Amino acid sequence: MSNAVTVHLRYEIDPDRIAEFREYGERWIRLVNRLGGTHHGYFLPSEGDSDEAFALFTFPSLAAYEQYRLASAEDAECVEAFRFAAETKCIRRYERRFLAPVFE
Repeated sequence: MSNAVTVHLRYEIDPDRIAEFREYGERWIRLVNRLGGTHHGYFLPSEGDSDEAFALFTFPSLAAYEQYRLASAEDAECVEAFRFAAETKCIRRYERRFLAPVFE
């Protein structure tokens, strides 16, 4: 995976809607894996800030990630997951970073 790219997402979430955010995350773990990535999980607040969460997932290349982005925009389950987040307002905002992973 020398050209792999790991996406790091930092979310500002509504602390009163953690259950909804958890459901959102559970959906995306399966969807990212189905669409060619490897999801490393969502990380919800435990101690400290109650409105911050994270996610990490890896694709074999930036091109593979871009293919995922295009596919997710038209995939019915992905569109439903986006709708769920919008309707529940569990996510206030997010930031996306691209990282070069070192696995060995």
